[in-house]
Amino acid sequence: MAEFSINDDSHSSPHPDYAEIVVVRHGETAWNATAKIQGHLDVELNENGREQAAVVGDRLSREAKASVIYSSDLQRAFETAQIIASKCGGLEVVKDSELRERHLGDLQGHVYQEIAKTSPIAYKAYISKNEDEEIPGGGESLVQLFDRSTSALLRIGLKHKGERVVVVTHGGFIRALYKRACPNGRPGKVHNTSVSVFHLYGEDKWTLKVWSDVSHLSKTRFLDSGFGGDKNSG
Repeated sequence: MAEFSINDDSHSSPHPDYAEIVVVRHGETAWNATAKIQGHLDVELNENGREQAAVVGDRLSREAKASVIYSSDLQRAFETAQIIASKCGGLEVVKDSELRERHLGDLQGHVYQEIAKTSPIAYKAYISKNEDEEIPGGGESLVQLFDRSTSALLRIGLKHKGERVVVVTHGGFIRALYKRACPNGRPGKVHNTSVSVFHLYGEDKWTLKVWSDVSHLSKTRFLDSGFGGDKNSG
C-alpha cells in the first residue's frame, strides 16, 4: 500500500532508507503552446521552454545537491535536463528511453481540439474507460504506460537509495507516478517544469513529498500560458 504525504523538506539530505527522486516535467514546446499532441514525436523546446528550464535549474541549484540527472531521450526533456545540469554545476545527464511520454499512436501530430473528427477511432480509444485499451497506430494503453513509468522510476530508485536524483520526463508519465503513490487521488495539472518529489523506499513504499510545484515560476509570465499540463497534453 502506497503512503502519501506532502511536507516541505526538499532541502534536507536524503535518508539512507530511500531515494529522493525529483521529477521535473520538460519545458514548453511550440506544440504545447498550440495544443498539438506530441507523444513520442520529437519536438524541441521553444524559447519559453528554455527560459523555464533555466528558472527550474536555478531553483534546484539552491536545494540539496543531486548526484545525477536522468532524462527521457526526447529533445524537449533532454534539453531541459541539460539546462538544469548546467545550473547545478555540470551534473551528468543520462538518457533513458523508458522515461518517454505515453505513445499516443494515431493522435500524435494532431491538434487536440480536432482529434474527435480527424482520428475518431483513436480518439474513442483515448477516452475509453478501459485502461487496457491501446490507441491505434502503436499507442500505449494506460496500463502499459503505468507499468513502464513505475518500473523505470523504481529501477532508478533502487540504484540510488540514499541519494537525491533528478528525473526529467513528461506529463503523462508523471501522472502515472502520481497514481502509483496516491491511487485514490486526483493529480490535476502538471505544468511545464513543475517539480514533484518522491521518496522511494522500495517497490511497496512510495511517498509523495511535493506535487507539481511551480513556485519557481510565480514571478514569471509562464503560468499565464494556455495549453499543457492536463491529461490531454500528451
